[in-house]
Amino acid sequence: MANPTHQSLQFDDLNGWAEDDHQAALDVFLSTCGDMRDPAWQAICDLARQGQEARGFFERFFTPVLIYDGQDALFTGYYEPELRGSVTRGGPYQYPLYRLPPDMTSPWLTRREIEETGALDGLGHEIAWIDDPVDVFFLQVQGSGRVGLDTGGGIRVGYGGANGREYSSIGLELVNRGVYEPHQVSADVIRNWVRNNGEEGRQLLWANDSYVFFREVNEVPADMGPLGAMNRSVTTMRTIAIDPAFIPLGAPVWIEKNGAEPLNRLMVAQDTGSAIKGSQRADIFFGTGDVAGRDAGRIKDDGRLVVLMPIQSAYALLPDVIE
Repeated sequence: MANPTHQSLQFDDLNGWAEDDHQAALDVFLSTCGDMRDPAWQAICDLARQGQEARGFFERFFTPVLIYDGQDALFTGYYEPELRGSVTRGGPYQYPLYRLPPDMTSPWLTRREIEETGALDGLGHEIAWIDDPVDVFFLQVQGSGRVGLDTGGGIRVGYGGANGREYSSIGLELVNRGVYEPHQVSADVIRNWVRNNGEEGRQLLWANDSYVFFREVNEVPADMGPLGAMNRSVTTMRTIAIDPAFIPLGAPVWIEKNGAEPLNRLMVAQDTGSAIKGSQRADIFFGTGDVAGRDAGRIKDDGRLVVLMPIQSAYALLPDVIE
């Protein structure tokens, strides 16, 4: 991957900037900026807490910076799934959600090895049992979700760790096998193919060596989003997952997403993901439930990301910043 370049822009260069709801973005920024440790960001957060006119705040204290690492921009979507489960195994509830084993080393067993050998059977690491193995797989891809229990009520789970194996795209695997063309692949297409192909479907899931473990996060209020990488609730259509190697967690990021439903909006980088790599890569949080899942699963668009950096931090990138 090429060394990244940094280009400073003006707010007038951001398509649709004037039309956005800057107050909504500022509210989301405030929810996590207090967790940023860099002194420049702490100073910005202190200013934000004093009460600011939102658009003017961003324009006075930030510089838009386009970071480019040689890879084309790619936007995808993610969501918080809702699953059906039980705290005991029985009937349709046969597929476990596991806590992180306390003695696990990294890298550990692959997805196939865990499921085929029953490496965790009988060790008491199960949080719940789910009625659909495909739902378990997609919960692992998303990283968090809600489980409605057969006895009533529910539990909420968040990312608890992983086996240290490389993430591989199941959609790309189907394309490589010649089953679909790239433009045909979506989350719903993958789900249906796995469910309709029995053992072959199960083995397709094993093509992804990565395996995710969970933890209960029932302290998060039901009306708030799941916890992101900053251990704070993420916000529907205002949170993105990014690669923290290029974009600071907690930073405002202006996105210009192309595609069938273009989107120009100020987001906040509050999450990460194993498949989110590169300076122009982002995953948009679409919310909770099946509708959010369908909307998120259709997104695979180009465009650009522009990070809003504190002015002094942007100029610290000199001479790499191109005026």
